[in-house]
Amino acid sequence: MSILDGKKVIAIEEHYYDDEVTKTFTGVDARTGGFVREALEEVGAARIKSMDDNNIDVQVLSHGAPSGQKLDAENGPAIAAAANDRLKEICDVYPDRFKGFAALATAAPEAAADELERSVKDLGMVGAMIHGLTGGEKFIDNKEFWPIFARAEALDVPLYIHPANIHAAVRDAYLSDYTDEYPGLANAGWGFTMETATMGIRIVLSGVLEKYPGLNIILGHLGETLPFLMWRIDLALNRPGNDGVEFRKLFTSHFHITTSGFFSDPAMLCCLQEMGADRIMFAIDYPFVPNDPGPVWMERLMLNEEDKDKILHGNAEKLLKI
Repeated sequence: MSILDGKKVIAIEEHYYDDEVTKTFTGVDARTGGFVREALEEVGAARIKSMDDNNIDVQVLSHGAPSGQKLDAENGPAIAAAANDRLKEICDVYPDRFKGFAALATAAPEAAADELERSVKDLGMVGAMIHGLTGGEKFIDNKEFWPIFARAEALDVPLYIHPANIHAAVRDAYLSDYTDEYPGLANAGWGFTMETATMGIRIVLSGVLEKYPGLNIILGHLGETLPFLMWRIDLALNRPGNDGVEFRKLFTSHFHITTSGFFSDPAMLCCLQEMGADRIMFAIDYPFVPNDPGPVWMERLMLNEEDKDKILHGNAEKLLKI
């Protein structure tokens, strides 16, 4: 019996690098990719072989962090648009194997909204991925960025909120005592989760979900801890002295989560109980995580076949219209 016994597998947080984007990266961002740089830059036969070897039918490609979020408002839109054109060319070589999330230069919100529309309508992208803070400073829930949310709702495509290198002042204040010995603490070990979970909470509190009730947001890494903390967050935000917000209801109605880089039985059980199988999608986080452990984990996961099919492909097919 092969891994997953012939089930269709769509992995939706799978990264690549575009040379024209990465040459704009400076400082700590210039080191991003590190030990997997070659794999990030390879979007051809070797990637397809790894997919075949691990029973992965489709990768949804997204540019690695910080993608368009560090691009300036003047030059960024053209750089992002050209990268999206090249991503379409990559997908066109393997149309049954690759789909794409658009890169957006969010420093120019109206232009980013227009690029999202062009990418979806003309290039066949299935949504967009936003990495971290715009300009390294601004959270995406700020009202200046709401045109992007409005356009995503109008196009009926999701926005995937993804980590990037965290705010420098936060890194220095909270983590710098240990990052020399454990540099991973500032990224996937804690920093990424800390900042991206904050982004998710801020989106709920901002009012953008009420303004655009058809909006869909994706968080990777099994929801960046928010499903595990949801009960306590909901309690705290509704205690006396708070304005009150239906945090749990809003989160579970608008957010979807993926398994990227998080193949844990207990964590998945919590997410199933809090989110339901209809809001969880399979992802690997390739090449930061190798392709092989994800399908093996899903094969042995104690889960009924209907829910397993939803997570492996059905939910992505519905949300991303694949």
